[in-house]
Amino acid sequence: MAKIIKGPQAWIAPMPALLIGAVVDGKPNFMTAAWAGVANGEPPMISVAIRPARYTMRGIRANSEFSVNVPSASQAREVDYCGVKSGADVDKVMRCAFSIFHGTLVNAPMIEQCPINLECVVHQLIELDSHFLVLGRVVETHVSEECATSNGAIDFLGVDPVVFLDKPTRKYCRIGAVTAEAFSVGLEL
Repeated sequence: MAKIIKGPQAWIAPMPALLIGAVVDGKPNFMTAAWAGVANGEPPMISVAIRPARYTMRGIRANSEFSVNVPSASQAREVDYCGVKSGADVDKVMRCAFSIFHGTLVNAPMIEQCPINLECVVHQLIELDSHFLVLGRVVETHVSEECATSNGAIDFLGVDPVVFLDKPTRKYCRIGAVTAEAFSVGLEL
């Protein structure tokens, strides 16, 4: 397969489209982040890259708490809105009709409509050139009952997570058809 040289790029696709929550100036606020992922297994940690100027980052820095909300594909409009509008200018909770709830952390507001919610405390903020890398320790996970199996595990296909494809595509998508069984298909080689 022929390759084209494109220079240094952070192209990993797809990326999760997540809603990061924090209390800013006494109000819950949410921003869209796609540069995120699992950072550690034990204890469970999440990493999120956030530009220093983002309004939500102000709340994360002030309170050292935040939430990671995993929206479903049916919430693409709200996901996009939280990415193109600033909480400094608009009330995203009202505009998106989010129902907010709190778990054990006071400054980590969560969105009831999202199938998965993670409460996080800041473990470390790493200042990079264009972004802060926020490492958060997950202190609790909340899963909507309709996205759980009978034995209590998460049914990720039932979550129907929305994913983001970066430029030049710039699309929100849902995960496609199952192509193989993990930890099994490779054993056929």
